[in-house]
Amino acid sequence: MTDTTISARGGVPERPSLDGLEETWARRWQSDGTYAFDRTKERSDVYAIDTPPPTVSGELHMGHVFSYTHTDTVARFQRMRGRTVFYPMGWDDNGLPTERRVQNVYGVRPDPALPYDRDWRPPGAPVDDAARKNPTAISRRNFIELCELLTVEDEKAFETLWRRLGLSVDWSLTYTTIGSAARAASQRAFLRNLARGEAYQAEAPTLWDVGYGTAVAQAELEDRERPGAYHRLRFTGPAGREVLIDTTRPELLPACVALVCHPDDERYADLVGASVRTPVFGVEVPVRAHPLADPAKGTGIAMVCTFGDLTDVTWWRELRLDTRVVIGRDGRLLPEPPAGVPAEPYAALAGQSVNGARRTLVELLADAGDLVGEPRPITHPVKFYERGDRPLEIVSTRQWYLRNGGRDAGLREELLARGRELRWVPEHMRHRYEHWVGGLTGDWLVSRQRFFGVPVPVWYRLDDAVEPDWSHPLTPDEAMLPIDPTSEPPPGYDESQRGEPGGFTGDPDVLDTWATSSLTPQIVGGWETDPDLFGRVFPMDLRPQGHDIIRTWLFATVTRSHLEHGALPWHTAVLSGWILDPDRKKMSKSKGNVVTPMALLEQNGSDAVRYWAASGKPGTDLAYDPAQVKVGRRLATKLLNASRFALGLGAADALRAPVTQPLDTAMLAELSGVVGTATSAFDGYDHTAALMATEAFFWRFCDDYIELVKERAYGAGPAADSARAALATALSVQLRLFAPVLPFVTEEVWSWWRYGSVHRSPWPTTYEVSRAMAAPGDPELLRLAADALGQVRRAKSERKLSMKADVPLAEALGPAAVLDQLGAVADDLRSAGRIAKLDLLPDRTTELVIACAF
Repeated sequence: MTDTTISARGGVPERPSLDGLEETWARRWQSDGTYAFDRTKERSDVYAIDTPPPTVSGELHMGHVFSYTHTDTVARFQRMRGRTVFYPMGWDDNGLPTERRVQNVYGVRPDPALPYDRDWRPPGAPVDDAARKNPTAISRRNFIELCELLTVEDEKAFETLWRRLGLSVDWSLTYTTIGSAARAASQRAFLRNLARGEAYQAEAPTLWDVGYGTAVAQAELEDRERPGAYHRLRFTGPAGREVLIDTTRPELLPACVALVCHPDDERYADLVGASVRTPVFGVEVPVRAHPLADPAKGTGIAMVCTFGDLTDVTWWRELRLDTRVVIGRDGRLLPEPPAGVPAEPYAALAGQSVNGARRTLVELLADAGDLVGEPRPITHPVKFYERGDRPLEIVSTRQWYLRNGGRDAGLREELLARGRELRWVPEHMRHRYEHWVGGLTGDWLVSRQRFFGVPVPVWYRLDDAVEPDWSHPLTPDEAMLPIDPTSEPPPGYDESQRGEPGGFTGDPDVLDTWATSSLTPQIVGGWETDPDLFGRVFPMDLRPQGHDIIRTWLFATVTRSHLEHGALPWHTAVLSGWILDPDRKKMSKSKGNVVTPMALLEQNGSDAVRYWAASGKPGTDLAYDPAQVKVGRRLATKLLNASRFALGLGAADALRAPVTQPLDTAMLAELSGVVGTATSAFDGYDHTAALMATEAFFWRFCDDYIELVKERAYGAGPAADSARAALATALSVQLRLFAPVLPFVTEEVWSWWRYGSVHRSPWPTTYEVSRAMAAPGDPELLRLAADALGQVRRAKSERKLSMKADVPLAEALGPAAVLDQLGAVADDLRSAGRIAKLDLLPDRTTELVIACAF
């Protein structure tokens, strides 16, 4: 590889400093195109990264700094290995988080019934709580424009932080998940899924977030422990038999469609096939048997409602039960009772919230004498949308689904096989993937009832009664993409026919944000729009991501690529852990233990923070440790000062001179081993091991080798030339070994004495180091000399003498073989220790002992 940027050497400054390096070099790298992707290279010379697009609806946190630093070390290493690195940055700006942020910042809510107002302007500043509680209604289009406006500002702040951190991305490749290219790719993939029968529409029980007003998918759920209570209800069986039911959701009693017991439960065997009557409402419901009923839970017989939880859905589907829906999309009980439920008792519940209806129904049960005992408080897991703040309900809605193996055993096995093809770092993360795929209970629900997202690209014909023909959606030609069916007519229609008998209506939904994010390799790679680029980068080499979104982002991307391309989207997935606070608790805003990245970067320097981040291995959680950041700062400072010292000895002019002296070759021999260790570690995506090996050698190099050799290096002649050449080679190699982790300080030092950028320079090799040596070196010789010098220093310290104090006589005692080795570096030891006379006394001791006489 040849140097392509930064053509002039800057010279060694009198007082080098870490301050200001980020601004200087970030600007220089951008202007010089240091990290630009070369799209003329063949695929074998390309290393392509499917960079995670962070959600821009919040703030970047230390977890982002942690994981994105890991990816950047890979990019920098691969670039120095001679690959042209395809390293884009994306912004995930569509979806529910962005909408919620816009609503909170501006105090607005979208209302699709309102017309677009081109003169409407948002508030000039963020609004107060009162405005948030009473938001202003604006049109769908005005709301989308506001989302676009805010995300642009968020993206600028994110880019500023990433540049400060030193990410070596090619900023010309930046994309957004709501941009035109992303919308077209997402809609194109959906239409092809639809054409192949992989996407379909169905009316079915749906997990529904009342706060956001949208359906959510199985992959977006999380259980949260919440207080509740068991209520024991009295049902009436044949001949007046009392049948007791324990439930945490008595408000769903009017939605009861059956009781279910286990097939082997003898207590209720005679009831199976019979009917019982519900309390308060007196509705007759059947008793059925099903293996999912737990005889040990509550009374052993359960109330099936449509729908209280996912088990209710399973029982309803498999037992072919009636449907009685009582909860609407707004989270309140419907104004009218379901068929078969008497209106009089239901009227007390109509329109109430779930909690209000629960209180009312408990009172009705108590008044009727059908509440047995007092409610028993419990704490139990309740399902939430991962970004929501209210428990999910299950309502019946029409939604779009994408086949993912949840109901297709053959597809499930194909996707499991894809997981086995993928290289996982660390390997054990593959089991999380397999556990998720094996536990799927349904297909991927990909439609959302929101606004700021990629529109579902279909329309529906309307009959004379203005009813949509759901079974035959109208689709656009791919050349029309991206399209918005709520504002554009389908082929063969005009806008005047929208909503009219015999006309059309556009699908009002948008696609789940993961339905677009699952196509990031295709979006950034130019799928179907830039075949040349796509052929050079797809399948990509690396997907870095958090282990907590294996079930969403990783699995979804594998699914889309398998369905569209019949291949994996990348060869390797590297999973990062979480960032913990010093008490080893996961950082979160709700706990108040979040550290702001920008302030930390400005206070300590980016290299110091990157050093802390690189101390965490893939897949392993890491506690934020201010002390570790300080160690990184000290390392970067030492690198500046040690480099200045070595170059001040004339090392720069001796770079390619032969290294002849035993101590010099010993140091380079050890360095050669470090190069091999660091290279293998980076090849295995273990940046931590590479850093540890490099750092350990660097401190030995500074504390031992430089101290031993500096007197000789000040001199003249072949021995001095050897020392300066060894210093130059060692400095050149170490700067490149540190470069992936400490990009700013290494670039700064490199610019003092080398041409080009260190980040465009070739990765060091063991051959390069060995070529500098006139003869092979012995790493043990450096360790032996360091041990001897350390003993001389201790002797001076014990006598409270300066390290510059002269030692009139020193005696070296030890095995003859050891002293023979020591003799090879005796001159350097005498100079470094200021020893006037050094006597070697073999076989007096079993280990090396340096006795000093003052």
